[in-house]
Amino acid sequence: MKRTRKPAFILLALLMTLLLAVPVFAAGNEYAIVIDNGSEGHIYEAYQIFAGDLSGEGILSNVVWGDSVNGGGLLAALQSADNEKYGSCTTAAQVAEALSGGEGIEATAADAEVFAQAAEGFLTSPKGSADAPSGGKYTISGLPAGYYLVKDKDSSLEGKPETYTNYIIKVIKNVEMAPKSGTTTSQKKVKDINDSQSSVYTDWQDSADYDIGDRIPFQLKATLPANYNTYGEYALTFHDTETRGLSFQRDSVKAYIDGKLVDAGDYSVVTEGLSDGYTFEVRFDNLKGITAAEGVQAGNNSTITVEYESVLNENAVIGAAGNPNTMHITFSNNPNGEGKGKTPDDTVIVFTYKVIVDKVNNRQEALPGAEFTLEKKIKGEPEDTWQTVAVLGTGGDLTTFAFAGLDDGDYRLTESKTPQGYNTIAPIEFTVTAEHDAALTSLSGNVATGELTFTAQPAGGSLETVVVNNQGVELPETGGIGTTIFYALGGVMVTGAGILLVVKRRMKSGHKE
Repeated sequence: MKRTRKPAFILLALLMTLLLAVPVFAAGNEYAIVIDNGSEGHIYEAYQIFAGDLSGEGILSNVVWGDSVNGGGLLAALQSADNEKYGSCTTAAQVAEALSGGEGIEATAADAEVFAQAAEGFLTSPKGSADAPSGGKYTISGLPAGYYLVKDKDSSLEGKPETYTNYIIKVIKNVEMAPKSGTTTSQKKVKDINDSQSSVYTDWQDSADYDIGDRIPFQLKATLPANYNTYGEYALTFHDTETRGLSFQRDSVKAYIDGKLVDAGDYSVVTEGLSDGYTFEVRFDNLKGITAAEGVQAGNNSTITVEYESVLNENAVIGAAGNPNTMHITFSNNPNGEGKGKTPDDTVIVFTYKVIVDKVNNRQEALPGAEFTLEKKIKGEPEDTWQTVAVLGTGGDLTTFAFAGLDDGDYRLTESKTPQGYNTIAPIEFTVTAEHDAALTSLSGNVATGELTFTAQPAGGSLETVVVNNQGVELPETGGIGTTIFYALGGVMVTGAGILLVVKRRMKSGHKE
């Protein structure tokens, strides 16, 4: 769809008031426009709009159309747009006088915008151009005195993060200008939390770790260009790509202009029919028509923010590879006509881990028949609680128990079923600790009392430990051979005691055989 744009000519009205009384140097001199911008990829062009002769008093007279504009076509467009102002004009000098106010009438910014909008459609060949910076600056040289429209070449910034510029500038000597269009930028962030230690999330950052099943807050942000106000319409789309381990929660999306909430009806959230592998898009067809809460509208350098949540699911990658989430934006980047820019990709990453418990006997042999329950401590008010993560080993013969999809935090391991003939271990509390930014830099497990020793493998995101069961003490059972032995020994002892008693009695009575 063709869109009407308003070029960035806000200062043009003031410049035009000086047009008929501009001191210039001698005819034939050539000058340069130096553009202070070290960003690669621009192609700047200078179009001469007005030219003239120099009088002895250094006044530009005999104003004519410059070499870079179709004056007749521009005049007709001006008369069509504002016949009252330009209807009687037949020459460039009359147009310049009408634009500058004439007869004491002051020119307005609206007048300048109409002129600029019309001029954009009647440019011919540039008077000069520059396509590469030197020392952080572009230089357009060989320009005779006059008034120039300086702009990025059409289509030169398609798909790039830069925005087009458009300036009217007076050239009576070498001049230097600093473009104010800037760039549209974007970034993606995620919040983190250790819910064993705190109920408060961190600030927005580049990485986080979570348990499988957790809802994760993400933020997308776009910063508008410094010349946003010169656009007639401005389209902006956030493109977000999640890996399989993250499930986008559409109902969580909220959008803001400079921190003020935007009504959900003013943008669209799209999840179907997308190309390039995008998970979803948030589209603003025309920011110019949107008013956020408290009457806030976007302006130069405004920030547009989208916040949403995704759930870490059972497909999550464990360990250092993590679960990345990438975004960029596309946006209107040409205030003079059609054009679309694209920012570089920005990625955040979510990590998750696993704890592996190997069950052995006191001879370090794999020991089946156990069941383990893993719980996580959740910070709460007025007191902490323990939340069951998983129960493994029920009805099976596991000897290795892998608890996958864990966040950092405090955990409790309980032997909820003990192998027959072995002693039940006391519950063991331990802490999972991780450090990360764009990468998982460290992973460790710690038990304060030292009952367990963890072996960390950050690449695989695992902490592995061994839990030993000792056999119980065996006592004799009724009816067993042990009881029979007791009975036999008891009989011998009774018989011996009877003999001894008889002997003693006989000795006491003095009986002799």
